[in-house]
Amino acid sequence: MKFAATIALTAAAAQLILAQPHGHAHHHRKHVQSVSVVKRDTATVYVDESGNVMALEEVCHGLASKKLKFKDGDAPEDLCNKAEPAPTPSTTAAPEPSSSAAGAAFYEASLTEEASSVEPEPTPTEEASSSAAPAETSAAPSPKEEGSTGGEAYKGGKGLDSEFPDGELDCSTFPSEYGAIPVDYLKMGGWIGIQKISIANNFVQDIVTGISGENCVDGAMCSYACPPGYLKSQWPSMQGATGQSVGGLECSGGKLRLTNPDLSKSLCIKGTGGVSAMNKAGGVVSICRTDYPGTESETVPTVVEAGATEELACPDSGTYYKWKGMPTSAQYYLNPIGTGPEDACQWGTAGTKLGNWAPINFGVSKKDGTTWLSIFQNKPTTEELYEGTVEITGDIVGSCKYENGQYCGATGCNKDGCTVSLSSGEATYVIS
Repeated sequence: MKFAATIALTAAAAQLILAQPHGHAHHHRKHVQSVSVVKRDTATVYVDESGNVMALEEVCHGLASKKLKFKDGDAPEDLCNKAEPAPTPSTTAAPEPSSSAAGAAFYEASLTEEASSVEPEPTPTEEASSSAAPAETSAAPSPKEEGSTGGEAYKGGKGLDSEFPDGELDCSTFPSEYGAIPVDYLKMGGWIGIQKISIANNFVQDIVTGISGENCVDGAMCSYACPPGYLKSQWPSMQGATGQSVGGLECSGGKLRLTNPDLSKSLCIKGTGGVSAMNKAGGVVSICRTDYPGTESETVPTVVEAGATEELACPDSGTYYKWKGMPTSAQYYLNPIGTGPEDACQWGTAGTKLGNWAPINFGVSKKDGTTWLSIFQNKPTTEELYEGTVEITGDIVGSCKYENGQYCGATGCNKDGCTVSLSSGEATYVIS
């Protein structure tokens, strides 16, 4: 990705701010999980190596976003243009491969025309795409009209400064009295991500990601959203054996337990501040942050009503989550103007420009006293253009503006992105 700024980007700074380009590039490398195509009578179904059925739309979504590929040969002709309904998927997400897979983070599925099980095949690329399991398998609805969704439900947060009563609340109780914001439209009891984990040799070896209709249960890590400007404080020191990120509270013995009390005993911590989004467009704007560390689905909503300004949470790389010792940034997905969070801030569907298919990402983080802010195209997930204008303004060094498919900075324009820095004062993403 090219950058346009009046100062030189150091390697460390570039690494930090790019910890998100759709690879959730916490430098995450993608993985391959075996999936088979099995013909049952006259119907063709798609199954993972454990025998769980995948919906055709999931397969097509994965193929389009390069998270799925056929193991041998090309996809059947017109596979994703057929009108026949897909088989009903299993109610349980496919399990992650064990530590025998090399690399990190989440897994892609390989499709094969044979019904036999094969070993996972690691893919050592850093190609950026959203790798989290979808919260729902149905296609995202069409964008809502202006004013159809309010952002008040995702603001505030009761008891933000209260210490969480470790080991006292039942896992069936969402901790909304302690700062966490319930995201009910995901239909997971208010949680934004559920990871059912198994542990061996001091590592998380397998992860099964919860889906809509499930809740926080024993043995799961349960992730939550915080209000605008705040970040989740809880994630365990024990992370994935192959680099998967894990985050949230732990459900153990039927009770919710802190996983990172040394960082904070409150569930939400304030970001570094100084970064906000202003909506000068004609309708509501939903900006969705990834659940990281955790499922990495884009399920943390920041809803900016027309004419309003909301703070964007900015992590401090010195104290916030590190992936294999490397600093990470916050990644946001900018959804089409007029779309509420129920449609925008969850796993999207190809062709909708929603969720992980949103055309534009923001990257935000602070390192050694300098805040780095970027706007960039959500490549390689989508080449679709954002229908609007975005510009970073304020006490910044450099310039960065998106308009008509071009990202323009102090040194010119390109189709990839631009970055600015902020040493003091404030910066605002102005959306119009």
